[in-house]
Amino acid sequence: MNLLIVNGYDKLGWSKLAKYKIQPICEFYRDQLKKINSKIKTTFIYPSMDLKSTFDDSFFHSFDGMIWTGSSLNIYDNTNEIKNQISLMKKVSKLPIKIFGSCWGMQLYTVCNGGVVSKNIKGREIGISFNISLNNKGKVHPMCKGKPVIFDAFASHIDHVTALPKKASALSDNHYSIQSLSNKNFWGTQYHPEFNFKYMGQILNARKKILLKEKLFSNNQLNNLISSFKNPSKDSYSNSLMDFKIRTNELANWLRYIKKN
Repeated sequence: MNLLIVNGYDKLGWSKLAKYKIQPICEFYRDQLKKINSKIKTTFIYPSMDLKSTFDDSFFHSFDGMIWTGSSLNIYDNTNEIKNQISLMKKVSKLPIKIFGSCWGMQLYTVCNGGVVSKNIKGREIGISFNISLNNKGKVHPMCKGKPVIFDAFASHIDHVTALPKKASALSDNHYSIQSLSNKNFWGTQYHPEFNFKYMGQILNARKKILLKEKLFSNNQLNNLISSFKNPSKDSYSNSLMDFKIRTNELANWLRYIKKN
């Protein structure tokens, strides 16, 4: 299986994480996918870091599917880096290629296909997205097969989908926002099924200043959370986070889906 992974970060956004020696997002995503299917092959592209590269349709047709990672970008800023990703997403959205988008990937797809993404008035959702609930469509959708009806997931976002893209259906939500959606060729989650405790903890540590400034946590709370993520206990966190198969269920289902279709 040959997959294309699109890095959603720009140089500035990633540099703020790279100084904390966090594994590059594409490499981390690849490694999580390989734990599900060790035979997959991956290629990375960086449309917000490399603004000059262009790709013809034949390039995308050479892949079985496309993964779009998260990002620190906000779609409404409309910088050149964002415009380049918008152009690319609009292009591939017209092709018969299966796409999975995490967080930014779902937001980008939404805006490029007639939907709306806005800054959430409830503020940032980071660390754990609690009590995500599958709706009736989600309960029978192949992306959610084997997923608990109510579950927790790792998350890091301040924006959310406020109007669905064309011909798409919401599959889950929580008190914060729509948490997943799909249409014929796109599956997306607002949360991060690819993240684990270690990676999420590293992101919390890297963004400590902004989280304290936004008063999402006290310093003691944040330190305790980061420490807890280094050695998570089943007594503290739900099985939907502790169990790799449940946590990455959406990705495993997507891999099976593109193999069959």
